[in-house]
Amino acid sequence: MSTSGIPKTYKLFIAGKFPRSESGRITEVRSAQGEFLANASRASRKDFRNSVVAARKAAAGWAKASSYLKGQILYRIAEVLDGRSEQFVKELGARGFSQKKAEADVAEAVDLLVHYAGWTDKYQALFSSVNPVASAHFNFSVPQPSGLVGIIAPRSGSLAALVSAIAPALLGGNALVVLAAQDALSAISFAEVLVSSDVPAGVVNLLTAQRAELVPEFVKHMDVNAVLLCSDDVDERKNAEWQSAENLKRLSLHPDRALARSPYHILDFQEIKTTWHPIGV
Repeated sequence: MSTSGIPKTYKLFIAGKFPRSESGRITEVRSAQGEFLANASRASRKDFRNSVVAARKAAAGWAKASSYLKGQILYRIAEVLDGRSEQFVKELGARGFSQKKAEADVAEAVDLLVHYAGWTDKYQALFSSVNPVASAHFNFSVPQPSGLVGIIAPRSGSLAALVSAIAPALLGGNALVVLAAQDALSAISFAEVLVSSDVPAGVVNLLTAQRAELVPEFVKHMDVNAVLLCSDDVDERKNAEWQSAENLKRLSLHPDRALARSPYHILDFQEIKTTWHPIGV
């Protein structure tokens, strides 16, 4: 949304860059009163596949990054977002949020990032275990990132709802492809925050598109390890369950609203690795 009178096109965020959709398609975004606000790029299936390639390339490096580094980056995202809060309040207000609700939404998004930044060096200890076994072994189980996670964010356009879906999977060492609502102007603006917060290119890729077109692609793509689907649509959820079962993809279903703060949302996109170590004689 431009303040200079020049219409803005909100682009996609893929591999740390801001391309237009390869299809050239856009969607006009209008205010709650019907006034033109901006153009939003409408991602295609090829844009999604490009995002998957970028995320896969970045996944190994992000998974190996230290907990300290991940925490520092999430905290930096919060700092940059807080510094640009006025812009986000204005964007949310244009989409129908009251001033008070928009300010509260941005403040909650910042607080969520600070909250989850504190979990980066703690969740492993919480969810790891030493297991009793009936043999001469030590047996340890530890969480490891799933790899590449697809996130279909809530439709509300809320920035806090978007962050609540992204932050737990991101801090757990996963690379992400995120589908935001087509008219969520704050989503691409949030990508601008990510790119100036030391998030490695490709770790988070953010698309705006029509859900009916891309949700099946998220669930069917063989190089996506897990999917978070925020939806109240019975048919959408049922189809996603069927399609994910065909390729044994982990599917986490949540209502179409912000996720509650919980370290268990981190665990949703972790695999448990168990190691056996013999006790010498």
